[in-house]
Amino acid sequence: MEFFNNIWVALSTPNESLLKMLYIPFTIIENFLIFLLFVSILKIHYSKKQVFVYLLTMSIIVLINILFIPSPINTFVNYFIMILLIYVILKQSILKSILLTVISTLLFALISTLITNPYLSIFNISTNEISSIPIYRIIYLAIIYIFIGAIILLLKYRNIKINLLDYIDNKNKSLIIFNLLLGLFTLSVQLVITIYYTDTLPTVITFLSFISLLTYFSISLFSLNRVVKLSQTSQKLATSEEYNNTLRILHDNVRGFKHDFDNIVTTIGGYIRTNDMEGLKQYYLQLEDDCQRVNNLYILNPEVVNNDGIYNLIMKKYHEAEEKNIKVNISFLLDLSTLNMKIYEFARILGILLDNAIEASSECEEKVINLTFRNDSKNSRQLIIVENTYNNKDVDTHKIFEKGVSGKENHTGLGLWEVNKLLNKNKNITLFTTKNEKYFTQQLEIYNN
Repeated sequence: MEFFNNIWVALSTPNESLLKMLYIPFTIIENFLIFLLFVSILKIHYSKKQVFVYLLTMSIIVLINILFIPSPINTFVNYFIMILLIYVILKQSILKSILLTVISTLLFALISTLITNPYLSIFNISTNEISSIPIYRIIYLAIIYIFIGAIILLLKYRNIKINLLDYIDNKNKSLIIFNLLLGLFTLSVQLVITIYYTDTLPTVITFLSFISLLTYFSISLFSLNRVVKLSQTSQKLATSEEYNNTLRILHDNVRGFKHDFDNIVTTIGGYIRTNDMEGLKQYYLQLEDDCQRVNNLYILNPEVVNNDGIYNLIMKKYHEAEEKNIKVNISFLLDLSTLNMKIYEFARILGILLDNAIEASSECEEKVINLTFRNDSKNSRQLIIVENTYNNKDVDTHKIFEKGVSGKENHTGLGLWEVNKLLNKNKNITLFTTKNEKYFTQQLEIYNN
């Protein structure tokens, strides 16, 4: 009986030593809930290793900050570290890292603001007692964690997800980041006020504070949604303009074939009547080139290449190749909505590979690029193959990925080095580089996670 009495005394009276011991489990639980918030909001796929590394790193940093950095400065340091860890461990963009930190902070701030005054009134205590008496601290945090857990379950089972477009222009991205950082600072100040001064503030002020936070949250999400939709609309307009241009060229080609059909048939008949098979073969190859061009233009439409950004990229490179009299053969049998990598990184890699292919083939007598997109279901991977003719048969397929190495004059050699950096960031992506007497080949393999 005395043992339980001693425990109760330790819990119900100011006990700084016990609170310091409780920092460890509280920190781990809180960081685990924050991690689950991150992955639930953006539906991020994660491994056990990522969970372990995030929890261990963040928990150690938080505990060190509590012990050595005065409050509330340690709060700002924690948020900065949180943004950094999301970026490094979960491999999210800076924009998404800041957004996730703001949302998690905002949820904790909203719940704290909502429950603190009623909690103080029910137990007839002050904020100082919450901070110094273990039992009040445990119950207070447990209530917050239960609310957060309920939100996580709601996000998970209601399939609620915040979508962010990767193709937001830099100007809008900078404004959003500035707004989020300002919001994070404001929320941090609000949390400090909630912790230290709630018991001295009237309930009405606390309620108004909660409403203002909720309003800020709603308006910020609404504004962010408008910016994303504006970016999507701009992308779609650019895609429609490009596609209209493609349709015009396709229409002109079809009209040309229709107009010349009798002449084409007559010419073929002439070769057959004179039994000139060599002449017929040469004529057929030239005719095939025109047919392939029409086929490419048919393939290059937004319904087949079902991502606005990638569609615009491929069309731009296709027209560049045409201007240099490069024959481009395209086979597209891939649903880009199921691509198992970030579309931003995929666009960077594809752009560099196409730039290199265009430049290398433009120097050849026979200018050819073969571009293939397809699924390899048997091996659970997606393949993007870029083949091009080339002159430099002595090119080293290993050294070209080193920084500063280039087979072209007056080039920095940074393109494939950047590709290599992106490959190292993604464990499910490989790039095989091969060559033969005719073609230099880059085969990008994207495996299912």
